[in-house]
Amino acid sequence: MSLYAIGDTHLSLGADKPMDIFGGGWAGYVEKLREGFSQIGPEDTVVLCGDLSWGMSLEQAREDFAFLDALPGGRKILLKGNHDYWWTTGAKMERFFAENGFSTLEILHNNCRLYGEVALCGTRGWFYEEERGEHSTKIFNRELLRLEASLKAAGEREKFCFLHYPPLYQGYRCQEILDLLERYRVSRCYYGHLHGGSHRLAFSGRLGTVEYHLVAADYIGFQPKKILD
Repeated sequence: MSLYAIGDTHLSLGADKPMDIFGGGWAGYVEKLREGFSQIGPEDTVVLCGDLSWGMSLEQAREDFAFLDALPGGRKILLKGNHDYWWTTGAKMERFFAENGFSTLEILHNNCRLYGEVALCGTRGWFYEEERGEHSTKIFNRELLRLEASLKAAGEREKFCFLHYPPLYQGYRCQEILDLLERYRVSRCYYGHLHGGSHRLAFSGRLGTVEYHLVAADYIGFQPKKILD
């Protein structure tokens, strides 16, 4: 049994927005994902760090969920990205998954999920410093509350945090999120969102007591990154 993470699958099986049009590493990315997941065993867990489907609704994203559900792995834990327009309430998403027989998909939203003795926490996050304004401030404050709710739900367990937006990269630090991770003694943080030339801006390594790692699909070769046995 192992724990993996990957972000930014950007599936478009039920919508007309395939990432292949960008060429480069994205060419044939659906098959690359299928191959990348071939290392996953039936007892393994994969956390998917947002930007999962281009579908504009749960119904439009159905084929993408079916693809993810059919991939190897007993559990796939989903969190929201900035392009996941299908995202709605936890209850509606879980009901949709149940009605469609998607038995391996779980939502990480205002809660935590457990992997043995480790708590898997997280939320989307936000680029507050880059998008200031009243609307952005409200979204940012809501994301802070969601992250803290998730961390509180973990209690005294060891905590891994999963975000879509990076909490820091070259030239940017979201101090409020960094402070929460330190305060709740998070040991590792995994994030996505950065693509192409932005990979060079990523921060990977330790800052304070937290290790940070970029797991965007095109950065890790569309192969989920093993983070714990």
